[in-house]
Amino acid sequence: MRYSLIILLLLFQINSGAQTYKKIHSEAILVDTHNDFLSKAVESHVVFDTNLNGITQSDLGRMFSGGVKVQVFSIFCDEHYGRGSAFAMANRELDSLYAIVGRNPKTMQIVYSYKELLRAVKEHKLACMSGVEGGHMIEDKMDNLDSFYKRGVRYMTLTWNNSTSWSTSAMDESQQAFKVTSYGLNDFGKQVVKKMNQLGMMVDVSHIGEKTFWDVMATTTRPVIASHSSVYALCPVFRNLKDDQIRAIAKNGGVIQVNFYSGFLDSTYVRKFDTFYKKHRHEYDSMYNLKLSALVVEDYFSKKYKTELEIMRPPLSLLIDHIDYIVKIVGVDYVGLGSDFDGIDSAPVGLDGVEDFPKITEALIKRGYSEKDIKKILGGNFLRVFKANDNYRGFQ
Repeated sequence: MRYSLIILLLLFQINSGAQTYKKIHSEAILVDTHNDFLSKAVESHVVFDTNLNGITQSDLGRMFSGGVKVQVFSIFCDEHYGRGSAFAMANRELDSLYAIVGRNPKTMQIVYSYKELLRAVKEHKLACMSGVEGGHMIEDKMDNLDSFYKRGVRYMTLTWNNSTSWSTSAMDESQQAFKVTSYGLNDFGKQVVKKMNQLGMMVDVSHIGEKTFWDVMATTTRPVIASHSSVYALCPVFRNLKDDQIRAIAKNGGVIQVNFYSGFLDSTYVRKFDTFYKKHRHEYDSMYNLKLSALVVEDYFSKKYKTELEIMRPPLSLLIDHIDYIVKIVGVDYVGLGSDFDGIDSAPVGLDGVEDFPKITEALIKRGYSEKDIKKILGGNFLRVFKANDNYRGFQ
């Protein structure tokens, strides 16, 4: 009898814990600030409002099952798009978002303001925004920046891996590959940041070089975001943020949305992937010679060599380590989630898609985070920054 009572008590505690994390997760306004599905939609002709389990990391049904209440969809094209094509490609992806939402008015809504976002969440609709991932898509024209804002774009990542004529990327600065007189923002770049502040479009410092970063911090009058970046001290790759950058974002009142990509979380992943790459180099070279986008190449390899890539994935605890690190340096008010789902081919074990967000809540509880702090991490911190940037008063 005594053993039966012990077993019943353990089962009760396990069930109680499960109910606790599920309750917290369902009550939180979960915001994911970076999802690349729209690029998949355009390039692979997949339909968001269908069951894509096993095909993509995201679809509408799994967004709801994962408790996502606010999704910022990335508008992305790479360095192969420039003047005369980048802005058009970005608008093609925006058209896709509008079409998806138009088919699902009862469950999705494009939101332009903080108040509209809260209203959509209250009505149990997926609140949808977009973020342009790469300043090359404005094609050096302020009018294009205005156009993006009017279409619901609420942040712009100043560069992708490729630099623009007015800002240098982390990749180019780290490799000293961009031949200019100086790195960072030039005068036009500073005007872009000021214009974004004026519009109410959040300045995204993910992907930008260190010199560009510090120029941004000296120029912006609004809190910034890092829409999908992780911690350099734990995983020293050019895309991650160093301690002084983390402190600067916190001092600015901004927020760092931690990226789920294995290569930005696990310091051993690059070495493992290099071995994988050398083994399949011929296939990689053939695909890149065809000028296929990085997303198409990654998707191909993730499906063909799933087993090989699976064993390279880090544990979920490593993602929580990156969150912990930021919290220990600057506090719990400056960290959130920017998954990069459907733009990455590897995430920690257990995070196979948007349906797995509740596992993060469960892991945060096990680390000792309070309900209040978990809700900040899941979305509250981003909402604060969005509200601080929001200038939307409706369009005339």
